[in-house]
Amino acid sequence: MRGKIDCYGLTDTGKVRKVNEDQFLVADLNKSMLIHQTSLTHEDHTRLFGGSQGQLFLVADGMGGHAEGKRASTIAVQSMSHYLLNTMHWFFRLEENREEDLEEELKAALETCQHNIQNATDSVNLEPRKMGTTLTMAYVLWQRLYVVHAGDSRCYLLRDSRLEQITTDHTVAQQLVEKGALSPEDAQESRWSKVLWNCVGGDSSELKVDVYKATLQIGDTLLLCTDGLNKPVRDEDILKILKQKGTAREMCRHLVDAANAQGGPDNITVTVARFQDARQPAGQIEEQAVFGRAQ
Repeated sequence: MRGKIDCYGLTDTGKVRKVNEDQFLVADLNKSMLIHQTSLTHEDHTRLFGGSQGQLFLVADGMGGHAEGKRASTIAVQSMSHYLLNTMHWFFRLEENREEDLEEELKAALETCQHNIQNATDSVNLEPRKMGTTLTMAYVLWQRLYVVHAGDSRCYLLRDSRLEQITTDHTVAQQLVEKGALSPEDAQESRWSKVLWNCVGGDSSELKVDVYKATLQIGDTLLLCTDGLNKPVRDEDILKILKQKGTAREMCRHLVDAANAQGGPDNITVTVARFQDARQPAGQIEEQAVFGRAQ
């Protein structure tokens, strides 16, 4: 199977909020070697890089007030990055029979984020509920997809013109839907759709981490977003945008524009990854990662 990945991330304050409390990350994971001295000739390159060891996509929606929410989402992204690079010592030698180990490590990474945010809350004497964040992360080790999730940011997978929400919102409204007390249609407009029962940080020391797994195919498109996109923009309209021809960068711009066209009631953050055909050896992906922040 031949493929490459075209990916991009974009965040926007929206039309109502004064501060952007969202954060995102798009990254390619690589082995590297920092050369201090050698008798060999390396054309003046002091750092050598190995092949890609996977792609990382992450969105976080901070809460608790302007400064606290932005700080919580920042801590979450930084903590996750640090954990993946420095704690998962076997990370780059993942074997099929160690998939369960990977799941546990990803859960532990989110728990580390929880611990660090709670420590930050204690250090400034904030009430626990004053600092928290959603966190949804997708790790792609071609062809496997692993998603870890807490809160109501979302991960969608587009395949064969069908858009599937992979993650489940950790809101009281979604709990009522699952119990049959509220219809999915009514849940979107319900006041309970804004009430989280689970997030990273917040007012609980217990964190529930959902893990989702899937096998990707050439032609798939992966979308991660905060609720600043999916609340004002219907899934049908998100699907229409993702089905259009164009780059991941263009898709992100169109999605942000669609949310702002509906009033932009919240911060809007999206990452899009499109898995496309390419003339490359089987099992390898070329990442074309670009980073952007809306003006």
